Amino acid sequence: MTGTAPNHDRWLPDGRTYFDSLEAGLRAAVRSIRLETYIVANDSTGCRIRDALVAAARRGVSVSVLVDGLGAGELPSDWWNPLADAGGKVQVFNPTTSRRIGIRDHRKLVVTDDQHAWIGGINLADEYAGDGLHQGWADLGYKLHGAPAAQLAAEFDAMSAECSETQPKVVIGRIRRGPRPPARDLAPGMQLMLSGPGRMANAFQKALRADVSSAQRVQFAVAYFLPGYRMRRLLRGISVRGVPVQILVPGRSDVAIARRAARHLYASLLRSGIELWEYQPQVLHAKLFLTERAAYVGSSNLDTRSLHINYELMLRLTDPVRVAEGRQIFETLRSRAKRVDPVAWFHSRSWLERWRDGLAYWILSRADPYVTRWLAMDPR
Repeated sequence: MTGTAPNHDRWLPDGRTYFDSLEAGLRAAVRSIRLETYIVANDSTGCRIRDALVAAARRGVSVSVLVDGLGAGELPSDWWNPLADAGGKVQVFNPTTSRRIGIRDHRKLVVTDDQHAWIGGINLADEYAGDGLHQGWADLGYKLHGAPAAQLAAEFDAMSAECSETQPKVVIGRIRRGPRPPARDLAPGMQLMLSGPGRMANAFQKALRADVSSAQRVQFAVAYFLPGYRMRRLLRGISVRGVPVQILVPGRSDVAIARRAARHLYASLLRSGIELWEYQPQVLHAKLFLTERAAYVGSSNLDTRSLHINYELMLRLTDPVRVAEGRQIFETLRSRAKRVDPVAWFHSRSWLERWRDGLAYWILSRADPYVTRWLAMDPR
């Protein structure tokens, strides 16, 4: 769907901007707050957001929180007590005692008063709260308003109900074989793409492939880059035909094995003429996918875990202004990156480095999905 998104929606190009906007929104809420996230840390940022939730609950706002059992697993057992005492509700997705430990809620979503929503890749921890250049990881978010926010509130409620103790837990645990949820129009120029455990391509994958296949320019900035064979073949094919393809990945990562796995793919991509750039100042945690006609923003990386195991939330924006703004964000990030030189790359990798990269790729692309299915007792 093409069209124009509401002109008061806006990109939040770094964590500092995101948290300033989010905290202001939490303070302004008068009826309801829904917050869903993967990681919550017991640090100044996590406490800052929790305290804003507590203050909202004390003034009569209905506050509901859904956190992932692994991502928030290091919090003290009494950390949420102030919110519960103020009347707020906290749910934990898939506690780590479950056999479904491998399946995580990786979505990041906040909705206030069914009118304002924040999405992106930013968790509630200090490392996400900087500018991505001098302090804190490089990440981004997007704020939207109006009817789309109300629809995202309904999606939060659906996930909350699925996590309820009254619901069958096998719904969360099963790696489904059937069709995935289709993309849904939220507004002109805006589509919602949800995903969860499943072996088939999800709506995000399908739409991104379609956009890339007809693109005149492709730009990805992604924290964990481990695309499947079809996407790699597509990117190589359009690059050989002369379409500029630029992929920005971390120069240093919070997950070392993910960086190694991505580097296993460098050689074939570089041979096809694809430009690879490694972000230098800080850890790159952004998820931004661009063609000349669409921009994707949300929680999903381009790896096996995001595409086939975890629950994720993405938006596809086709408003030309929003796409152009997304491209400006990409160019800012790329200006801080170092291009991987093909000649130097091929001469710098010893057989041991190539073997380590290949092993990392096998673990994340093959072993991780298999172990997750086995632990979840997926029916075969």
